[in-house]
Amino acid sequence: MNLERRRQIIEPRHPQLSIVRQCELVSISRSGFYHRPAGETALNLELMRRIDVQFLETPWYGSRQMARHLRREGHMVGRKRIRRLMAKMGLTPIYRKRQPITTA
Repeated sequence: MNLERRRQIIEPRHPQLSIVRQCELVSISRSGFYHRPAGETALNLELMRRIDVQFLETPWYGSRQMARHLRREGHMVGRKRIRRLMAKMGLTPIYRKRQPITTA
């Protein structure tokens, strides 16, 4: 059962079982019950859109080149942020893989 389904099972106003006990029974932490993940900011969504457009044109751009491209467009972004957003989007650049060295 996924986490969201287990959260739905818990009844906050249950007359006999506390939230702590219900969380124990469905195997989630109490903080996991209360925590609601925040979505991406509007700026990050705009950056993701621009990354997507550029990646379709240049699929060999990694996080370094993509960050450089976005900086040229006037966005103040770092490589780590671009790397995180590209990973979230499932984008991996196309490049030649390293060939193994074979010895005789």
